[in-house]
Amino acid sequence: MVTTPTAEPAFLDRTNLTREEARERSALVTVHDYDVHVDLGTALDAQATGFRTRTSLTFSCADPGSSTFLDFIHDGVESVVLNGRCLDTAQVCGGSRILLPDLAGSNEVTVVGTALYSTSGEGLHRFVDPSDGRTYLYTQYEPADARRVFATFEQPDLKGRFTFHLTGPADWVLASNQPEAARRDAGEGLVTVDFSPTPPMSTYITTLLAGPYAVWEDRWDGHPGSGAPVVPLSLYCRRSMAGAMDAERVFDTTRAGLDHFHDLFRVPYPWGRYGQAFVPEYNLGAMENPGLVTLTEDYVFSSRATRAQYEGRATTIMHEMAHMWFGDLVTMRWWDDLWLKESFADYMGTLAVAEATEFTDAWTTFAHRRKGWAYVQDQYPTTHPIVADIADLEAARQNFDGITYAKGASVLKQLVAFVGREAFMAASREYFARHAWGNAALQDFLAVLEEVSGRDLADWPVQWLQTAGVPELWVRDGETPVLCQRGTDPATGRQVLRPHVLRVGRYAPDDGGRLVRTAVTDVEVASGATGAHIAAGGAAGHEAAGGEGAGAVRLVLPNDEDLTYAKIRLDPASVAAVLEHPVTDSLAAATVWAALWNMTRDGLLPAADFVGACCRLSGHLEDVGLYSQVLGQAETAIRRYAPAGVRTGLRVRFGAALREALSGSGSVVAGSDRQRAAMRVFALLARGAADAGDAGDAEDADHDAVRGVVTVLESVLAGWPGGARPAGDGTAEGGRAAVAPGLEVDAEMRWAALQALAALGRADQDRLDRALAAEVTAQTAVWHRTASAAVPEARVREQAWTAVITGRTADGRVLSNDHLSAVAAGFTASRPDLAAPFTPRYWPELTGIWTGRSNGLASRTIGGLFPAAQDALPGGPDAQDAHPVVAAARAWLAEHPEAPRALRRIVVERTDDLVRSLRVQAAGR
Repeated sequence: MVTTPTAEPAFLDRTNLTREEARERSALVTVHDYDVHVDLGTALDAQATGFRTRTSLTFSCADPGSSTFLDFIHDGVESVVLNGRCLDTAQVCGGSRILLPDLAGSNEVTVVGTALYSTSGEGLHRFVDPSDGRTYLYTQYEPADARRVFATFEQPDLKGRFTFHLTGPADWVLASNQPEAARRDAGEGLVTVDFSPTPPMSTYITTLLAGPYAVWEDRWDGHPGSGAPVVPLSLYCRRSMAGAMDAERVFDTTRAGLDHFHDLFRVPYPWGRYGQAFVPEYNLGAMENPGLVTLTEDYVFSSRATRAQYEGRATTIMHEMAHMWFGDLVTMRWWDDLWLKESFADYMGTLAVAEATEFTDAWTTFAHRRKGWAYVQDQYPTTHPIVADIADLEAARQNFDGITYAKGASVLKQLVAFVGREAFMAASREYFARHAWGNAALQDFLAVLEEVSGRDLADWPVQWLQTAGVPELWVRDGETPVLCQRGTDPATGRQVLRPHVLRVGRYAPDDGGRLVRTAVTDVEVASGATGAHIAAGGAAGHEAAGGEGAGAVRLVLPNDEDLTYAKIRLDPASVAAVLEHPVTDSLAAATVWAALWNMTRDGLLPAADFVGACCRLSGHLEDVGLYSQVLGQAETAIRRYAPAGVRTGLRVRFGAALREALSGSGSVVAGSDRQRAAMRVFALLARGAADAGDAGDAEDADHDAVRGVVTVLESVLAGWPGGARPAGDGTAEGGRAAVAPGLEVDAEMRWAALQALAALGRADQDRLDRALAAEVTAQTAVWHRTASAAVPEARVREQAWTAVITGRTADGRVLSNDHLSAVAAGFTASRPDLAAPFTPRYWPELTGIWTGRSNGLASRTIGGLFPAAQDALPGGPDAQDAHPVVAAARAWLAEHPEAPRALRRIVVERTDDLVRSLRVQAAGR
């Protein structure tokens, strides 16, 4: 159904652009040029809520005399001039749209108005550094928040050339997608910077940066084979974090990525400069704005970072760089094909890290972290195909998820195995050549891939891209072993049997008891088939190498080398083997632990068995990322999936294993990355010691479990004035040397300990305030919020609840995105009994929160306060449907069928998580 533009408020106030509206506007309008001036002269005034913005836009109309509309979410429109006519703003302007009536064949419109500064990370975000009072601004638009800064045609297929002008303090850095072309004095200590015009691009990847940022500059020397010229490189971060910026390492990664992608694509980088800004309170990991990528400043490591964190940053840098081609040069027409950029960037980013950097095991990280995200997302009732049906912007916002990113990338990895790497890369190059500076859809890429590879892909996208759900793979052993599969699309209920090209490995213990691969077999499962025979003498056969006899320890691993996307179901003998023996190869180990975790979440493996395996075997996991992931999953298994009656014992057992890792007396070396990872998880585990009915009264100094936990936590803070307990408490100086020798204690470690102590009731508000005063930074201010809200007192929880629900502190200050989430995290950090009285108050708030806040802030509020920590009812898994919180959630959903889909999705997914945890608890009794 097409909506005709109208001056009615219901139309002009609507923020949710539909796909049909976008198609109609795209058929009518061809955009040429934007000229945008944003004036940040008010940015330093804390009382100023808005800034002046002016947009001039030229475009053609295919049907003169018709009408269309601009998108602009604003705080007031001063004037709209269309083809020399001053339009009546009272008639044509609503809260989010501006009607443009009686269009000519060629049109120019100029809109002058006031837009709002943001504290939600959407639009133009303004941040004041608590350490020095300096003000920083940056923009974040995807999918449709450029309209919060200037008037636009806010849809990806209406590309234009943008010339930006930015006014701000003369001593600030003022930057955008393209280099500075000129600078003019604007009076009163301000300047206006004019930037060079951009090539054709979508509105959502335009960007502005303003503030006293520290700057580093370098260059990439080009790529003769593709004809790419020299590219200037730059980095930006807040001045107070400049000492932590390892600029040369970031530049090295950037240059390695540019080399690698030019080798693969052979298409010159098309955006001129390559800037990267690390910005505060960022909602995402990063954003692919061409010429000026924005990244979370969490990647500026002010505390010691592990190798896994450096790898994560490198992967993000490569992901965004891949977008310069997949997404920026060639862009999806509408958000249905979001995967055409995000799945590709996720795959290409990992590929580049594995092949062009020191992190050669990047596919191990992908297997246990990215795919783990996909497996969870793909089992929700809200799952969707990779190529999703995105009817409007609200649906688009919700599809930046584990399916679009991680499942899509996993499926692309399988596609590369299916058609061959060279064919895939050749098709990518041809795709860029055909669609450069334009827009494309699924069929455009597949058409090129069929031509280049020679493979018939008619069925492949139907099975992999247009269905939902996780396939399952297992081996049925016997005289003729078979790799079996099953799959159901949860949205339709139909059986889905996908094609797979993969490997099956067989592993047996070596002399040290470690599982090593003794055989591997390539297997191809045809589309529509329930399985495929494994060749005689192959990986699943009885005669595999190693001289194994009947009953010998062995592992048969479907999807060895992780080539396809599927949940792996290990046979009983394989489960027994991996619960007792470490797997030497890191990628195989990641695949095995993913299988164990999926079995735990599905109630097929008791949480106690997973935790026990972690205690026995995690020390053999040399990959710090996999080690961290498995430890974190064990903590989650105790907190969410273990029956209430066994949690204390599991927590004590796991805590002992973590203390051994901290001590440096086992396989984890003192001062290593893995010791640091163990401390992070220990601090999370420690919060649970305060849970009612678990560790008793946390104030009871005689309680051995609590006392042992407190000893470790206090040892981290020993000798630090900001974290010291009152004199005479008996805390020994130098205790850290005995408990965790070699552990580098910095702000992150100190606040991890303080948050846990606060949850235990061992750090009161005065102590937390003194700790913050000792090291005031943006990050410590956030950590302080969480610790303060975690103090186990009913009064504190009431204050935290009120702050999150209202979005303001007790003294009326607005909570920014990060601070709101921090308070919510403290509210739910421990002692579910203190949160329980608020559960009935949660449901009546949901609709008002969603309508009264931005999408981002509302999502943080509703997701952050959901009452997820619950114990199973007596009876089996089926009895859990009667749980009062489950019943309340389902009642709310039944009573609000017309609630926005994005709001309902949050509630549906959180409820599904809760039901799963309750059923698994009940099954494990």
